[in-house]
Amino acid sequence: MHYFKQLEEILLAQEPKNKFELFEIFYKEFKKTTIDFLDSYQIKNIKEPSYQNILNIVPPSEAKPRKYVNTKEGKAFLLHTIAHIEYSAIDLALDAALRFKGLPRKYYEDWLEVAEDEIRHFLMIEKLLNELGTKYGDIPVHTNLFEAMVLTPDLLSRMAVVPRYLEANGLEQNPKIMEKLKSNPDQFNKKILNALNIILEEEITHVQKGDKWFKFECKKQKLNPESTYLEILEKVYPGSTNKKYNINFEARKQAGFSCNELKFLSKQESCL
Repeated sequence: MHYFKQLEEILLAQEPKNKFELFEIFYKEFKKTTIDFLDSYQIKNIKEPSYQNILNIVPPSEAKPRKYVNTKEGKAFLLHTIAHIEYSAIDLALDAALRFKGLPRKYYEDWLEVAEDEIRHFLMIEKLLNELGTKYGDIPVHTNLFEAMVLTPDLLSRMAVVPRYLEANGLEQNPKIMEKLKSNPDQFNKKILNALNIILEEEITHVQKGDKWFKFECKKQKLNPESTYLEILEKVYPGSTNKKYNINFEARKQAGFSCNELKFLSKQESCL
């Protein structure tokens, strides 16, 4: 098995169906193969998202969400937005398993497992989208998550920004969406709610994995995880550490955040 070469081909695959089929074959082989993670294969410097030729990409200001979930159009927009987050998360997990060499096998196992989860999430949301007569690609998307990948070319910043910041933010945003769905409890919204429940539970484990490997790299570089995390966030997203976040304390504690971090992010004196 040529781990890095094959995984890069999967990451660069443009069509979702092809990407998923290639990953399934690759993942089965990975589980039963001994691999040299110090391989000399030169990984490409990826400058464009894998979906650039199949989706209509617009600036974030032109991809503003429709807030109402009591109309077919609102439901479709919500589901398409979630589908794109999940599809982008697939590439982020694949790139995390590809980009950084010489780590313990468990590292690669973790991020391939995340990729498998994100594929399942995408397919679950895509099925609901199709029930509304809409398909992935019918609504414009932005590249914010891909840009986060470009901005974090090293392991330390990648683990800080993608799982510990962007996906951790989902631990707050997901419940907000779920509350809107609960306030409009038609049968289809209940289906969306069930899907989001699954995604929320598994997002916690994804953030846990990022937390583990962020702290692994901090220890290796003899860095303080709490101060390093804030320094990286401020470097990648200037001003982000000054914001007051509405924190899901329980979920973030499960994911590995310290009480000091939660108090700082929430601008509260307690993390209870």
